[in-house]
Amino acid sequence: MKNLHRTPDFPQMLFTLLFILLMIVACVWIVQPFILGFAWASMVVIATWPLMLRVQRLLWNRRSLAVAVMTLLLLLLFIIPIALLVNSLIDNSAPVIAWATQGHIEMPSLLWLNDIPAIGDKLFSSYHKLVAGGGSAIMAKLQPYVGRTTGFFVAQAGHFGRLMIHLGVMLLFSALLYWRGEQAAQGIRHFAFRMAGHRGDATVLLAGQAIRAVALGVVVTALVQGVLGGIGLALSGIPYATLLTVLMILCCLVQIGPLIVLVPAIVWLYWSGDTTWGTVLLIWSCVVATLDNVLRPMLIRMGVPMILILSGVIGGLVAFGLIGLFIGPLVLAVSYRLVSVWMHEAPTPADDPATVVDILSDRDEEHLPS
Repeated sequence: MKNLHRTPDFPQMLFTLLFILLMIVACVWIVQPFILGFAWASMVVIATWPLMLRVQRLLWNRRSLAVAVMTLLLLLLFIIPIALLVNSLIDNSAPVIAWATQGHIEMPSLLWLNDIPAIGDKLFSSYHKLVAGGGSAIMAKLQPYVGRTTGFFVAQAGHFGRLMIHLGVMLLFSALLYWRGEQAAQGIRHFAFRMAGHRGDATVLLAGQAIRAVALGVVVTALVQGVLGGIGLALSGIPYATLLTVLMILCCLVQIGPLIVLVPAIVWLYWSGDTTWGTVLLIWSCVVATLDNVLRPMLIRMGVPMILILSGVIGGLVAFGLIGLFIGPLVLAVSYRLVSVWMHEAPTPADDPATVVDILSDRDEEHLPS
C-alpha cells in the first residue's frame, strides 16, 4: 500500500508565513494615515446606529436621506464645535503661556482669610509666614513645570491641521459606514466567526455594546455638560468662555466634573460685584452639575470603572493627541468588557485561601527528594 504520509515542507511553510506577514505590513503601511480616522468613525457610527435607523424610518425608509441627515448632524454638532474650540484654544492660550513662563506668578495675599470667624487671624498669619519663608521660592520651582504643562496642552492643540484631517476622514468614513453598515457589520462578524467560531462572533457583539455604552454614557455626557456650562459662562460675561469650555469638557471626560471651572467663575462674578449674573450662573451650574447623574444612567448600560475612563483619557491624549480624548476611553472599555466576559466563563474560586495554600505546600513536599 502506498504511503500517503507527506513530510512537512518547512521551507514552503516559512515562505508562506513570510509572504502573509509582508502583505499585512504592507496593508497597515498603506492605510496608516486613515487608521485613527476610521477607528473614530467606527465608534461614532456604532454609538449612533440606533439613531440613524430611527431617522431612516422617519424619512420613508430612504437610506440616502438618513445618511445625509446623520452626516449633517455630525458636521454641525461634532466637527464644527471641535474645530472652533481648538482654534479658540490656540488663539487664547498665548497670553496664558507668556504669563506662566515669564516670571509673573506671585503668591496671592488672601486678605479674606481675616474675615473667617475664630481662626481667621491665625490662618492669615500662618499663610504670610509661609510666603515670607519661602513661598516665592516654592512658586519659582513650580513655575517651569507650569509652563511645560501648559505648553504640552497647547502643543497638542497646535496639531490643528492633523486634527482637521482626522475630522474629515472621520466624516467621510462615517457616511460610508452609515450607507453600508449592515454589510460592514456582517463582514466583521464573518471574519470573527472564521477566526474563533461562536466565541469570536460574541466578542464582536460585546465590543459593539461596550463602544455604544461608553460613547453615549461618558463622551456625550461630557460634551453636553461642557457645552451647557460654556453657554452659561458666555451669557454671564466670563472672559475666555470658549477656552474654559474646552477645559470643562476635559474635566467632565476625566470624571472631575464641571464645577471645578464654574465655581471660580461664580466667585469671580460675586467678587466683581455682579451679583445678578453670579446668581444666574450659580443656579445654572447646579443644573449642569446634576446632569451627570441623570444622563449617564439613561445612556450607559454597562458598568465601567472610572479609573479606566481616567486612564483612557490621559493615555489617549498622550498617545494620539486630542483624538485620544475620545478613542482612549473607548478602547480601554472594550478591552475591559472582553476580559471581564472571558473571566466569568469560569466560576469564581470558592475554596478558602489558606486551604489552597496548604494543598500546594503538601504537593511541593511530596515532590521534594527524600
